[in-house]
Amino acid sequence: MNKSNCLTVGVFTTHDHAESAIKDLQRSGYDMTKLSVIGRGYHSEENVVGYYNIGNRMAHWGKNGLFWGWLWGIIFGSAFFFIPGVGPVIVGGPIISWLLGALESAVLLGGLSALGGALSSVGIPKDSVLEYENAIKTDKFILLLHGTPEDAQKAKSILIQNNSEHTDVHEHLTA
Repeated sequence: MNKSNCLTVGVFTTHDHAESAIKDLQRSGYDMTKLSVIGRGYHSEENVVGYYNIGNRMAHWGKNGLFWGWLWGIIFGSAFFFIPGVGPVIVGGPIISWLLGALESAVLLGGLSALGGALSSVGIPKDSVLEYENAIKTDKFILLLHGTPEDAQKAKSILIQNNSEHTDVHEHLTA
């Protein structure tokens, strides 16, 4: 029997807006293990920029280091990739396994990067995938939330209230 699941995607122009949305999602009881975050957030100025993981603690230095450091404390998993066509990307949450799956099976669909292949593999339409890749390339932050249709509507409302530039709900079927 199939049941409907949704992926709610919000695009944020600043880490402050993304952080505010994540805090509101957490306060509303949203399951943080179903949240993924993608962003570049690596901008260097004259400071050291870095990323490391020791045990179950991850740290990030750089312009948005406080944002990334706080975020790693509440979501599951973190990674740093250099994706050709996109550049350096920091990723947290379930999307890591999608991205690794895309890399391992060389899913590079019709000009999409590995990130695009990962997004496409969970049913996001190609036009939306290209929009999200462009958002990452222009230093925006993407929040992806898995859930039921009811979860999706609640998440969409919270993302919009927290100044998401663009919010979509993509429905897909699972076994």
